[in-house]
Amino acid sequence: MAENVKPRVRVPSSASAGEVVTIKTLISHQMESGQRKDSEGNTIPRSIINRFVAEFNGETVVDVKMEPAISTNPYFEFQAKIPESGTMSFTWYDDDGSVYEDSQEITVG
Repeated sequence: MAENVKPRVRVPSSASAGEVVTIKTLISHQMESGQRKDSEGNTIPRSIINRFVAEFNGETVVDVKMEPAISTNPYFEFQAKIPESGTMSFTWYDDDGSVYEDSQEITVG
C-alpha cells in the first residue's frame, strides 16, 4: 500500500429530485510513472492509481482508466443527476492492489 494515500470528496449533502450537482474528488498519491530513475540510476517502479469509479446507489456514474501520464494527486470534477436520496460511492484502484474508498450521502428534499 502506498504511503499517505488519502481520498477526499466534496459532494452536496442535499439536492432536489433530478438536480444536476457538481462532485469533486482528489486523492493524495505520488503517481510514479515508472520512467524516472533514482540517484543510483535504477528505474523507480511504476505506482499509480490506475482506475477511478464513482457510483450512485450502485449505478456507475464515472469509470476512468488512468495511465502513467496522470499528474500527482489526481483530481476529478464531474456532474451527476440525482434522482433520489442515496449514497455516492468512490473507489480508487492502485497498481499495488490497494483499493481506497469513500462515500457520501445525498438527501433529496
